[in-house]
Amino acid sequence: MGTIQIPERLIRTFKAQRYHIVGSHSAVKRCHWLYESLTRGRHCYKQKFYGIETHRCVQMTPTAFYCTMKCLFCWRVQSGDLGIEWVETKAPTWDPPEEIVEGCIKAQLQILSGYKGNPKADLKKYSEALSPRHAAISLAGEPTMYPDLGDLISCFHERGFTTFLVSNGTLPEALSNLSEEPTQLYVSVCAYDKRSFLRTCRPQIPNAWERLNETLSLLNSFRCPTVIRITLVKGLNMDRPDLYARLIERTNSTYVEPKAYMHVGMSTLRLKFKNMPTHEEVRKFAVQLANEIGYNIIDESEESRVVLLSRLKEPIKLRS
Repeated sequence: MGTIQIPERLIRTFKAQRYHIVGSHSAVKRCHWLYESLTRGRHCYKQKFYGIETHRCVQMTPTAFYCTMKCLFCWRVQSGDLGIEWVETKAPTWDPPEEIVEGCIKAQLQILSGYKGNPKADLKKYSEALSPRHAAISLAGEPTMYPDLGDLISCFHERGFTTFLVSNGTLPEALSNLSEEPTQLYVSVCAYDKRSFLRTCRPQIPNAWERLNETLSLLNSFRCPTVIRITLVKGLNMDRPDLYARLIERTNSTYVEPKAYMHVGMSTLRLKFKNMPTHEEVRKFAVQLANEIGYNIIDESEESRVVLLSRLKEPIKLRS
């Protein structure tokens, strides 16, 4: 397999958006909540829900430039944005998982170095942050395109990390063949039928809707907690909680997370501010969905506009 040429302008754009490029196709970016945790004592909803320490979390991807879909709500740069074009579904020569993990940890430490002299930074948290213990494999692109994903997860686990893997579910064979499961698996379900899927998620591979449905049928076979993530876009995909329920019922997922689309990044080229639902609108959707599937609302974060549904009485705390 030959090396795929990524436009230099794309690399510059990623760097301008404060991505740290790792190797030839991976990346790390400072999460907004990392800054909030270190300087203001606030943390993201993943800490509130699941116990993951925000200041010790590495937000990374092994597939920064590659994806099987071009979702309208995605914040990443997509081919065609800003006049930059490349083939997002054509695989490159892949870097080894060990190099990716080591490179991501190194990039995270470079990000943290800027806080050493920050008078607002919590010194205890800063010291802890220098030993990261969680990897959110979710930043951009579709991580299941990386063929050694199970080994990548294993490399993180061997270093004492917990892992959250977020997938769009269009490569069910990759998930079914994982050599090691993540600590928690997210699958994004951001449409309620094929028509809304094509309109909202804009797949770049054939039979993507059917492939997503195959993934949903696989979820019950995972030992780790599973999450159905629904990114809700006002005026686009949040009008049929009953149809979402029919999809979710087959998964027996541990959790369901209805979450608001946020008007940030490159999504502002494709959607408007008015497409971002309020927390009240997300909660109303969540209540309707919960009634349909027999789940309970067990937590929520108004700041992040997300509601957590489960049959559990409280979420499993996955301490990092």
